[in-house]
Amino acid sequence: MEVVSVGILALQGAFAEHGASLNRLDLNNRKLNVVFVRTPDDLSLCDALIIPGGESTTIALLARLAGLSEPLKEFTRTKPVWGTCAGAILLSQSVVGAKKGGQELLGGMSIKIARNGWGSQVESFEVPLELNGIKESTRPFQAFFIRAPVVLELSSLHDESPITVVARIPLNLLPPSLIEENMTENDPRTVVALRQGRHLLTTFHPELTEDDRFHEYFVQCCVLTQ
Repeated sequence: MEVVSVGILALQGAFAEHGASLNRLDLNNRKLNVVFVRTPDDLSLCDALIIPGGESTTIALLARLAGLSEPLKEFTRTKPVWGTCAGAILLSQSVVGAKKGGQELLGGMSIKIARNGWGSQVESFEVPLELNGIKESTRPFQAFFIRAPVVLELSSLHDESPITVVARIPLNLLPPSLIEENMTENDPRTVVALRQGRHLLTTFHPELTEDDRFHEYFVQCCVLTQ
């Protein structure tokens, strides 16, 4: 039986919840091995990686202290990576609203993102999302946004993999305080899930539900699809 090893960066954040979601998946004739990544040796065992939500500057600092900064950058250049919330910030090309001293990024996805773009912890919210290209896409996915980043720009160049939008927040479901004048449904700030090549980015927390469709999508379409 083929074994596929998916790592979860386990320095800070919701890594245990991602592990539970992966362990619920049924991959038929393949065995899924979950690796909690805390060292470069752990990372070397992985075919793909999930970077969980948490606090992006803290995750970057702990990765540097663990000797993981450069191995993570190299891994991101060659293998599938999914970033959720804080992980989405780390996968971005550039970030707005970084803390004093800047924000170390892994890169990998051609977007500009804003930290805490939807506001503070007390302004967290949940909405049902319509999905594009994911199993049972007509069934809404209940998404939790907690100090979520906001996508500001999609900037895929001609020599890069195209960006596919997987989910947007409909304007009528946005909290009123977040709607700006002249904002349209195609505004990049409505994008909350996207794929570029074998990388996946979600600004919300799929691991906080028992709906595992995003985890299945990542494994089936980003990890197992060459």
